[in-house]
Amino acid sequence: MPGPLVGVDWLAGRLRSSGLVVLDASVGAHRGADHRIPGARPFDLDGALSDHDAPAPHTMPGPAAFTEAMRALGVDATSTVVVYDGAGVYSGPRAWWMLRAMGFDRAAVLDGGLPAWTAAGLPVEPAAPAYDGPRGSFTARPRPGLLVDAADVTAALADPAAAVLDARTRGRFDGTEPEPRPGLRGGHMPGALNLPFGELLGPDGLMRPADELRDTFRALTGQRERLYFSCGSGVTACVLALGAELAGLGGRTAVYDGSWSEWGHPSPTRPVTTAT
Repeated sequence: MPGPLVGVDWLAGRLRSSGLVVLDASVGAHRGADHRIPGARPFDLDGALSDHDAPAPHTMPGPAAFTEAMRALGVDATSTVVVYDGAGVYSGPRAWWMLRAMGFDRAAVLDGGLPAWTAAGLPVEPAAPAYDGPRGSFTARPRPGLLVDAADVTAALADPAAAVLDARTRGRFDGTEPEPRPGLRGGHMPGALNLPFGELLGPDGLMRPADELRDTFRALTGQRERLYFSCGSGVTACVLALGAELAGLGGRTAVYDGSWSEWGHPSPTRPVTTAT
């Protein structure tokens, strides 16, 4: 792999290569779109690739369930995986981070996602509801610390060597815009910093250059060594994780799996502050 991010030209030149698996990790309105990159298989974050017994949406499934889901998608231990989504760079990084958290490094995000692919005039095909090809040999090997819980984030907020960055919009972070999930409080964790995930993207919908990303992170975090990322449900926090990796800040990063869906829930009550 050339790194955690590949361009549409890179993928187009290898689309039919043996061992390449393309996964569509679209969510929400883009989930189940009527067209896809040829051969793409559905990495269903709103379905099998979340733990629906957990209280927060998009919670990482356990190793056994993740192994089964990847094998059902035909992913082998030696596969090269490219993930994308229909919004651009939105939920694809979540799939990339989940694979990393389960010990799989041969994965990359498609820069710009499906919009960049179609803008380049590259082919699409009608989407299939499911993958029905050969099963894979993937085995999850969880890496502790890449996905963290509320206790870890509480400790990070009190750690002067750590920074907690929230990828939600400024209005949601400040508590001046309503949360899209009913029942959640507005605002943010005391001590958290706001970095809306869209600020890591250029006007073309592609990830910004590494030096710009590095400057963006350092302007907020200074020289703090450990970075923790949060958002609404653990999805766009992974855009920040991808940006940190591209900026050369990846070694000590983590994603808060429950994110605001857990922290902002009224029970149990965790500290929240607003801009007012």
